Formats: sequence, C-alpha cells, structure tokens
Amino acid sequence: MRLLIANRGEIACRIAHTAHRLGMSTVGVYAEPDRNAAFVDLVDTAVPLGGVTAAETYLQGDAVLAAAFATGATAIHPGYGFLAENPDFAQAVVNSGLTWVGPTPQQMRLLGDKVAAKRAAVEAGVPTTAIITIDGDEIPDGLTMPVLVKAAAGGGGRGMRMVASPDDLPDAIVSARREAGAAFGDDTVFIEPFIEHGRHIEVQIIGDTHGNVIHLGERECSIQRRNQKLIEEAPAPTLPASVRARLLDGALALARHVGYVGAGTVEFMVGDWSEGDPTIAFLEVNTRLQVEHPVTELVTGLDLVELQLTVAAGRPLPVEQGDVACRGHAIEARLVAEDPARGWLPSTGRLSAFAVGGDVRVDTGVEADDEISPHYDSLLAKVVAHHHDRSVAAAQLARALRTSVIAGVATNVNCAVAILEHPDFLDGQLSTGFLDAHPEVLAAAGPTDDDALALLLAVVFAAEQQARQGDAVTGFMPSGWRNLRTCGQRRTWLAGGDTHQVEYTIERDRARVLVGAWPLPLEDGSLPDDDRREVAVRLLRRTDTEQVISFDGRRHRVDVHIDGDRARASSPAGTIEFEAAPRWAEHHAAAVGAGPISPLPGSVIAVHVVVGDRVAEGEVLMVVEAMKMEHKIVAPHPAVVEALHVDVGDRVDTGDLLANLGGTRMKGTVTR
Repeated sequence: MRLLIANRGEIACRIAHTAHRLGMSTVGVYAEPDRNAAFVDLVDTAVPLGGVTAAETYLQGDAVLAAAFATGATAIHPGYGFLAENPDFAQAVVNSGLTWVGPTPQQMRLLGDKVAAKRAAVEAGVPTTAIITIDGDEIPDGLTMPVLVKAAAGGGGRGMRMVASPDDLPDAIVSARREAGAAFGDDTVFIEPFIEHGRHIEVQIIGDTHGNVIHLGERECSIQRRNQKLIEEAPAPTLPASVRARLLDGALALARHVGYVGAGTVEFMVGDWSEGDPTIAFLEVNTRLQVEHPVTELVTGLDLVELQLTVAAGRPLPVEQGDVACRGHAIEARLVAEDPARGWLPSTGRLSAFAVGGDVRVDTGVEADDEISPHYDSLLAKVVAHHHDRSVAAAQLARALRTSVIAGVATNVNCAVAILEHPDFLDGQLSTGFLDAHPEVLAAAGPTDDDALALLLAVVFAAEQQARQGDAVTGFMPSGWRNLRTCGQRRTWLAGGDTHQVEYTIERDRARVLVGAWPLPLEDGSLPDDDRREVAVRLLRRTDTEQVISFDGRRHRVDVHIDGDRARASSPAGTIEFEAAPRWAEHHAAAVGAGPISPLPGSVIAVHVVVGDRVAEGEVLMVVEAMKMEHKIVAPHPAVVEALHVDVGDRVDTGDLLANLGGTRMKGTVTR
C-alpha cells in the first residue's frame, strides 16, 4: 500500500510514523508555507499544492486526488480537519478506485450533519436532549436560557456560541453561521440546551467491514477554551460506573445502528451527577481520528492509526471488546501558539527554539526555525503523560511543560502547568466552565521569587552579551565603561504586566546587581534612600542561548532566546517572556490621528462601522480571522470613526493601522 496523507503538521507526522512502521510508502501534499515543514521531510515523497491558504491547498480535493494519481498512491488517509469529514471527497476517492481510510461516505454524510445524527441517536436509544432547528432568518423565541448555537457541519468548536440572553441570540446565530460557512462550506446552525457546569466526555469507537464494532473507553475533554479542547485524559476521573456504562452502551448502540466502519468518536455532555442520574446530551459523532487519540492509545496499548489501516484494508479488527482494558491514566495537553493572558490571541512568527523533554510522549509537526503561519491552526504539539497514578501523570506532564524550551511565539505553557497543578483539577472537579471558574490560570506567569529573578538576570546578561558581541566600535572596552561612572548600566524589562528595573556593573565573571525601581530625585534635588535589593552574581557560563549564573548560594541554568525587544527565558522552574521597555517615550504630536491596530496577521472578514460613526467603548469595529478563529477588534473608549483603512477581504499584518478614531492614539482590543 502506498498511502497519501491528505493533511499537514502534527497529524501528518503521526500517520506517517505508523505507516512506515508497517512498511508502507508514504506521500505528502503541502502548501507553499509548508515547503520545508517537518512532515514534508518525513514522508517518502511530497507534492506541492501551489497555494498558501487552506482554501487554496489542503481543501482542494481535486488537487489531492491528482497528487495521489501522479505518485501511484493506493489509499488516502485524511487525518483530522480539512477534508477528513467531507463525504463528497470521500466519495470521490472511492469512485477513483482508491482506498478511503475512514467511514463510508454515507455514514459521514449522515453523522456529519449534527441534526441528522441527533435523530439517528434518538432512534438508537442513545441518551440525549432535544434540539431546535433554524429555518431561514427565523429567530426562535420562548427558549429556556442558556442555549448553545451550533454548526450542523464540522467540529473543533467552530460555529459554536453559548447564549445566555435572548437579546444576544440574533447576533450569535449570524456569527456562528459566518464562521461555520467559512470553515465547513455549510452555514446551517441549530440550537440545543446548554448544560451549565457540565462535563464533555467522549467515547472512542471503531468498527470493521465484517460487522464488528467495539469501544476503546472514554475520554474526559471538559477543559476547553473557545469551545476547543485544551486538556484531555483517559479514563474520565470520578465518573460513576453507572454513568460510564450509559455512555459506552449508548455509543455502541449508535455505532451498531448505522453499521459504523472505521474510527470515530461519540461525544456527550454530562450534567452534575451528585444528586442522582445526570442529564446526558448526545452532541455529535466525529467521523475521523481525534486530536486527543494518544490518551486512548496509551491506556489501551493500541495504535489507532494501525487499526484504521487494518479496517481500510478489509481485514477484521484484531481485538474484541473483551480484549480492551484500560491501564492507568493518560493526560494530554495541547501546546498552542496562543496567549491565554491576552484572550488566547494567536501568535505567529519564527519558532527560534522548540524542545520538550521528560518521560512523556510528544506528537508534533514543528521544529526550531519553523515559521508559524496565520493560515492554519495554532497547534504546536500534543504532550502526553501516562502513569498508573493520575496525580503522578499530571506531575510528569507539568514538569515536561515547565522545562520545555520554546521561543519565538507566545504559548499556553504556563497556563497548562497551572491547570495541571490546580487542586480542583487534581481532585477531578472538572467542567467546561473550569477556565471561567479559575481565571487565575490564564494569567499564570510562571516562576516566582528567586526562580523568577534568575530568569530576569539571565535575560539582562544575555542582552548585555549580545550587545557586546555586536559592538564593532567600543567592544574592546569593559562593559558599561564611562569616564565618570555615577551609576551602573540600567535596563528595564516588562513581563506579565510588571516592570522590572535592573542596574548592574560587571567585572570579569562577577556582577553587582541592584533590582527595583531606581531612586528618582525629590523636589529639592536630593535622592531618597536606595531600598533596592542588591545581588552579588557570578557568571559561570555564557553562550548564545544559555546563561548559567549563581547568587545567594544557588546555581541557575537558564535558556535564553532574544529576538529584538522580546526575550524568553526558561529553566526547570518554568518560563517567562520579557519585553524590553521603550527607551524613549512617544511624542504626543506624533500620535494624533491614530487608532486601533491589528494585533495579529489575518484577513478582515467583517467591518461593522463607517466613517462618521460614533462608537461606544467595547463596540465591535471589525472582525479579523486568523488561525481559523474570529477575533473582534473593539473600540477602547467612546470615539468617532474618522477613517477606515481596511475592507472585507483585505489581508492585515500585526501593527497595521485599521482605523482612525477621534484624535487620540488607541490600540484595539481583542475579544471573542
């Protein structure tokens, strides 16, 4: 079998590894930004698709089929996302005489429509709740709030909006339709009850063409942001045996009802079970491999990609239900190029360093020097720990993330560590509202006290070293040399909303450092008492990416990566991102007439104002799409729209001026 992998990034690498282990030849396809990506190097041969965006490349089924014919591929594995749940593409593959690694096109069409899938679930006796379909522009009334507006097609949290007030329902429907249409080519949406404080639990199923269908246990996926999963684990902690049985039996009943073939996931929302039988709502069936499939693999010892390929080849499943046993606990953290403290704002740019260590599984499709593009999703890696004790698995995963070295883009590392170490997580007190209930984890800043000071000092001395190496004129003189020294070298770095002022002098491998706000003259010209912390530092080893220092009887090894005014420092204690404070204040006259700027590269998909409009604080001005998600640009305070510099369809980069508001400079804020 020669297998064409119709995907990119992490999942393309994951599929290729199993295919190669089974002796298969692999073919990849790639967009122009991915021409040197890790998955392109991993496959045996790769075919360019020519374009840049997903719509121009990975969503072009005809181009993917042409690549299969040109390379002699005999089967196509779609991975997840892109064409993975497109029944028309699956049918085209089958009609072309190639093997489709997935359910039948008919099953995909039935279960890919969430409304039709809900009806099938009711027919099969699966526990669920009612739904409300939306016809045309009709806005249902009399609903019991809160409700969930959901796209009928696709998945991944796109085209989904939670609505708490009837007044917000019309806008939620319009927004969900727009996002669903852009992501899946189908803007059909429906409404179902929203289970507050519920848990998102899913069941892995797989069936073959010989009538066999089994489940591989359940997964807990409740910790989410923007309706997308962040932490997943198997099995679901604290789940009563009776509830587990209802979920597993319901998933198998639906799979048997439709004669399911291949790997799939039946997803449920489960209400509070502390006072008896909980409400269980069937959500959907994902007719593909899930992002979080590694946790199931680790607890069952089965390779789901291998099982998919076995079924696609027409062979019976090599395991029966009685052979499936869950051993220990596996927890996965999705490592994404997003900043939790800034509303999960995506981050793009060159990945100047990337290393995740520890006794964990790392599924990734990126490596150092890769460019993180705004055209695709933000997933960098899936990091998974497995142990017979759940708390140990959580600790292993937290340590692996804490000691990772990732630079060039913002990530959710500190947030994920804070979640994994949170008492409620460790107690299994989970729900889809976990992040709302614990907002402190979003702003988790990483190390504290002397661990944080070590990272700050490492950045200070790395920047000093970099400046000295680039000084072709006065580099022969001692660092910070002056005819008459009145103070040491002074630098200001910003991190997590805090300002860090450092003054230092260096003599060979020793440094005297003062940390804290430097004294400013009083009205009479005198200086107040200097109450800064004084630290005697020894510089033990200094390289382009590492600073080893000691102070107060402790040695600290810190990885430091500096890119312009930004720096990222990592040690076994964790990671902190720093930004150099501007050396000069912006002159007010130079700021007149400015307005919101784009906080990220993307495409403008909606403009809600025109020149002359008066806007209130928080009013949406426009919407920018990046990494498959919508980002609202809002007015920071009341103003008048004096000029618009973009229109729908325009591409924008970080820092582009989007509009002129009044006569005062204002940076746009991103909300969702």
